Amino acid sequence: MRVICGPSWSWVLRGIAAIAFGVLAIVWPSITFLIFVAMFAAYALVDGIIHLVASFRAPTGQPRWLLALQGILGVAVAVMTFVWPGITALALLFLIAAWAIVGGALRVALAIQLRKVIAGEWLLALSGVMSIIFGVLVFLVPAAGVIGTAFMVGFYAILLGTVMLTLGIRLRRFERSSEAAPRRINPQQRAA
Repeated sequence: MRVICGPSWSWVLRGIAAIAFGVLAIVWPSITFLIFVAMFAAYALVDGIIHLVASFRAPTGQPRWLLALQGILGVAVAVMTFVWPGITALALLFLIAAWAIVGGALRVALAIQLRKVIAGEWLLALSGVMSIIFGVLVFLVPAAGVIGTAFMVGFYAILLGTVMLTLGIRLRRFERSSEAAPRRINPQQRAA
């Protein structure tokens, strides 16, 4: 049984991508700004594409639009970042903050809709709340320089990736338990 938040593999992949992006941002904080911009754009693009694929694979009758909207947002932010790679560090930081706030709000909304469908929806809500807090902090206290930005975004990406990875693992367990659950046979089917 698949649930609206997408298949478990999509959360595992996005968690791994976020952690890898975060580690690279922390390990190489002094890389040139254009490389940092390209790393962020690539992450946002992968995240957006995975959301879009998950929205198409979600079961019929469930609100796929939340996943699709977050996917479109990720792709749009990636395209804007690729198109204007020379934007200032502050502009990129505000773009990342806006993306984190909107994406976080969408994940919280998704968790609320899934609260009766899956166990562990709190992880999805937690990832959304973390994103919102991160985005608000960035708007309130913008980091000085690219190195500060790289560290701040790196730590956020590692925390978010860890939560997404944990959610993916829990969803996989849920999928397996749903598949292993005995199916009820209609008494009329037994007679046939």
